[in-house]
Amino acid sequence: MTPRIAALLGAAVLYLAMPVPAASQPAGQAVPKVEAKVEADKRPVLRVCQDPNNLPFSRRDLAGFENRIAALFAQELGWDIAYTWFPQRMGFIRNTLRAKEPGTDRFKCDLVTGVATGFDLGAVTRPYYRSTYAMAYVGGNGLDGVRTLDDLLALPPERRARLKLGVFGGSPVADWLLAHGMMGQVVSYQPQSGDAEQYPGQIVEHDLAEGKVDIAFVWGPIAGYFAGRSPQHRIVAVPLASPPGSRFDFEIAMAVRFADKELQQRIDGLIDRNRERIGAILAEYGVPLLDEQGRLIETDLAR
Repeated sequence: MTPRIAALLGAAVLYLAMPVPAASQPAGQAVPKVEAKVEADKRPVLRVCQDPNNLPFSRRDLAGFENRIAALFAQELGWDIAYTWFPQRMGFIRNTLRAKEPGTDRFKCDLVTGVATGFDLGAVTRPYYRSTYAMAYVGGNGLDGVRTLDDLLALPPERRARLKLGVFGGSPVADWLLAHGMMGQVVSYQPQSGDAEQYPGQIVEHDLAEGKVDIAFVWGPIAGYFAGRSPQHRIVAVPLASPPGSRFDFEIAMAVRFADKELQQRIDGLIDRNRERIGAILAEYGVPLLDEQGRLIETDLAR
């Protein structure tokens, strides 16, 4: 699965698939094997499978952090880069990593840039970041003291009962809300929308900002990105620690086809050698990051 990763990962990460076949649009001519991707007189090509409309992860104009990291890897390799675009919905892997160009034995693309480490539809690389779910709300509306799930539970019952809680179905936060008797307040979102123009970040960018929900529970990279870009930073994003009996944090990696061991090793090496540069990109996008022990790495978002 992909952030977008349990539900968002289920729209994310954490990863990561959803319905509606959309046309794949590779930027360049795809071929099957890393070492034989192009003719001898041309540079090799890093062929990336990405969603064309899913900020902060990827977008066709290359504005996402997965776009940036893929471009960094191509630069480090000295390769060109090309994209196959397909919404990260049901059928994403079938229509990208496992799809061949019509009438050929050449695959459309070779690298998926955001999957959870438990992903089982391809060979997974080393993780390149670890993040967690977050809650986001508009500052100044009486929730500024809510910094943990315990703070939410500690609100006066009548105040808490009035809150509209936006959450993606199937996410671990939905399970937590159910366990604490709050599902009656939930505004449920589908992790696999049938509309390729929709993207998970709209719950924060639009619905939260416009007051359709009071708190949005989403994969942390989504909360951090859209909070950081809200006018006057009026949206607050709070990374959540995993409560007892639940897991809110996940490691995110990349994936290649099972047979592409050489490319898998190349990407592992790139991740290891570029952790500082990757971390700087993620911080620029407001991604809440956890260390190897699962502790939040202090950033402006964490504070």
